[in-house]
Amino acid sequence: MAGNLSFDQLKKAAQTGEIDTVLACAVDMQGRLVGKRFLAQYFVDSAHDETHGCNYLLADDIDMEPVPGYKAASWSKGYGDFVMKPDLATLRQIPWLEKTALVLCDLLDHHSHEDLAHSPRAILRKQVKRLTERGYIGYFASELEFYLFSESYDAARKKHWQGIETASPYIGDYQIGITTKEEGIMRRLRNEMQAAGIPIENSKGEWGPGQEEINVRYAEALEMADRHVILKNGAKEIADSEGKAITFMAKYNYGLAGNSSHIHNSLWSADGKTPLFYDRQGPWTLSALGQAWSAGQLKYAKEFTWFLAPYINSYKRFQSGTFAPTKIMWSEDNRTAGFRLCGEGTKGIRMECRIGGADLNPYLAFAALIAAGLAGIDEKLELQKPFVGDAYQASRLPEIPKTLREATETMAKSKMLKAAFGEEVIEHYVHTARWEQFEYDRRITDWELHRGFERY
Repeated sequence: MAGNLSFDQLKKAAQTGEIDTVLACAVDMQGRLVGKRFLAQYFVDSAHDETHGCNYLLADDIDMEPVPGYKAASWSKGYGDFVMKPDLATLRQIPWLEKTALVLCDLLDHHSHEDLAHSPRAILRKQVKRLTERGYIGYFASELEFYLFSESYDAARKKHWQGIETASPYIGDYQIGITTKEEGIMRRLRNEMQAAGIPIENSKGEWGPGQEEINVRYAEALEMADRHVILKNGAKEIADSEGKAITFMAKYNYGLAGNSSHIHNSLWSADGKTPLFYDRQGPWTLSALGQAWSAGQLKYAKEFTWFLAPYINSYKRFQSGTFAPTKIMWSEDNRTAGFRLCGEGTKGIRMECRIGGADLNPYLAFAALIAAGLAGIDEKLELQKPFVGDAYQASRLPEIPKTLREATETMAKSKMLKAAFGEEVIEHYVHTARWEQFEYDRRITDWELHRGFERY
């Protein structure tokens, strides 16, 4: 991945005091940055080679609670260390934190120094390697949506996350006048991400009051995933510094649009110059390779839905008439579809997966899409004809899993995913999903109290 800072530049900046802090960050199962803040000079002298962290960070839940039942890490094994190996190609200075650089780390076994197979970055690396072995580059782009609030995280917490004032009072989808009012944050986000080596194409208002979308320039799959997680983390930090709050929840409010993370993906030649999905003479100008790849993603969509929708809340987003898909099918430039063909008739032709929410982990999501696409190629699948019309009203189309429980059990039975990721990796994430379900099933919600405290 191309950061904006070389190691030699960091050395000089640490000596002059231009940079005094280095964030060494790994990515956890939830797609968050975890790690340490180093004195820059110490990082340059020593920690750039490796540092360590507790292996419970890949065996916990979103509340950072150690979860029983994982084979990879447990109390009985003592929750030992893993190695955090800085990938110096990802080194960058981040403008929104004073005198601070950031580097992403790969997670390695403490004894063998081999990749931890269940770490998100290693999972995606494995699938990228499969592409490379065939002479392909997978180009990906993830569109991120979020709600911007005029109140701080502290204020939202004191309100118990209810009645928080959005940055705009009504829907301003594409409206310049409304989004001008939100420019204090959005301008910083675009410019400071660009300065951190994350090329931003544009931002726009979305289909909810105070809802935003930001689009990052497409890149090779691993680089795009790296950009995605740094962007999410930085967006929250920038908002917090301005006394604002952001949420990437898939569905924070029943009555409002959900937050998606649409994923555009295509294959190119190894040198990145030839688009392998474009065939001017082919049906829909989509090559036979692109058709098989897309057919694989359609065939296995139910099996990998969890990688696009990993929480209880994720499934609240799949509602008719909300621009979130409910059916597994593909269509030409149709936003009711689970998969939409974009760029038809151009070298930029690609398939957009619309199933994922903004709460997904991009490493896991991209890896699942690659695995399914390669399965489609290996199985020589034929792409069905595109759906035409309103997919919400089509009763005979296969449906996206409606609940986390359904998606989890479908993933647990997937032979394709086990073959691509390894059985132990799938077992690890099935356990993660079942724990999320277990935690929800035993909780009493505000909705239950409101509905039943007096009336039962």
